[in-house]
Amino acid sequence: MTEPVMTGTGNALRARPWALAASAALLLAVGMWTNSVEAATPEAEVWSTVSAKADKSLLLDVAKAGSRLVMVGDRGHILFSDDQGTTWTQAKVPSRQLLTAVTFVDDKHGWAVGHDAQILASTDGGATWTKQFEDLSREAPLLDVWFQDTQHGVAIGAYGAILETTDGGQHWQDISERLDNPDGLHLNGIAQIKDAGLFIVGEQGTMFRSGDVGQTWQKVESPYEGSFFGVIGTAQPQTLLAYGLRGNLYRSSDFGDTWQQISLKATRGTLEFGLSSATLLDDGSLVLVGNGGTVLRSSDDGVTFSVFNRADRLALAGASGLPDGNLILVGQGGAHFAAATGAERAQP
Repeated sequence: MTEPVMTGTGNALRARPWALAASAALLLAVGMWTNSVEAATPEAEVWSTVSAKADKSLLLDVAKAGSRLVMVGDRGHILFSDDQGTTWTQAKVPSRQLLTAVTFVDDKHGWAVGHDAQILASTDGGATWTKQFEDLSREAPLLDVWFQDTQHGVAIGAYGAILETTDGGQHWQDISERLDNPDGLHLNGIAQIKDAGLFIVGEQGTMFRSGDVGQTWQKVESPYEGSFFGVIGTAQPQTLLAYGLRGNLYRSSDFGDTWQQISLKATRGTLEFGLSSATLLDDGSLVLVGNGGTVLRSSDDGVTFSVFNRADRLALAGASGLPDGNLILVGQGGAHFAAATGAERAQP
C-alpha cells in the first residue's frame, strides 16, 4: 500500500512513490498493452505548459547529461542547466503529463517517462524532446526507466507494466510475460547492479532480477512485505540497496540472495518517512532522499548512513551531486541546493 498523498498549493504531491495514489483513476484497471507499438504519432501535439516558475513546481527526478543537469516533473516540465543549477532553461516538450523519471546514457541521449505511459526521448542533451510511446486509454504511469546504451532500454510502471526497446525507442514491446507477476503488482524501480545484472523492486515487496540484461527474470524472495519505491547499485560488485515505505532500507551484497536491514536513526527520532530516490555520487558515496525533507548519505557502500531532516520538511523525489561536492535536490517546491549532508544551502 502506498503512503498518504501530501497536498501542496492546489496540487497533490505526486513524487514517484506516491504517483499511483495521486489519482483515483489510476486505481482502475483499464485497457491492455499491445505486443508491439510503433513510435507515437499523435494527430495534434500538446506541448508542456511554459512557466517562469517551472523550476519551483513539483519535480520528480534529476539526471546528468554530461555536465548538464536535466530535471522533470509536473505538467510535462523538463528543465536543463549548464551552470550547475544557477539558471534553468525550460525545454519544449510534447506532453503535459506528470513526468516521473529521467535517464541519460551519455551527454546527448536521454529518455523520460510518466503518466499515460508516456516515453519521451532526447538526442541533444535534453534541450528538445519527441514522444516515442503512450497509452492514453490505460491512464496509468510508467515510474522508472533504464538504458544500457543508445539502443537497449527498459521502462517499468503500474500494474506490472514492463516495456523493452532494442532500437532506441522506435519500437517498444510489452515483455510482462517474462516476469512471474500474475497479480500485476506495481513495478516502481529498476537499476543495473555492478557485475550482476538488472534488479526491479515494487509493490508488496516485489523483487525480480535478471542476469542476462532482461531476457529472463527470476523472482527474488523479499526481506520485507511492504512496498519498495526504488533500488540502486553501489560501487561494489553485486551490491544493492532497496528502499521504500516508512524508511525501510535493505542492503544485499550478493545480488539479492541475502539481505541486511539498515537501521536509520534521525536526529529527531527514528526515521519514519518513505524513501523515494537514490543516487550514486562520483566519489562512491550514496545519497537517498524522501518525504519530510529526508536526506541520507553513506560513505561506506551503504553499510551505515547519516540522516538529515531538512527544516522545510518538503518531500524530496530526486538528487544529484554537484562538482563542488554539494547536492541539488528536487521534489516539492522544485529544485533546492543543499550541502553534502543535505542541509539547506543558499542558491549561488
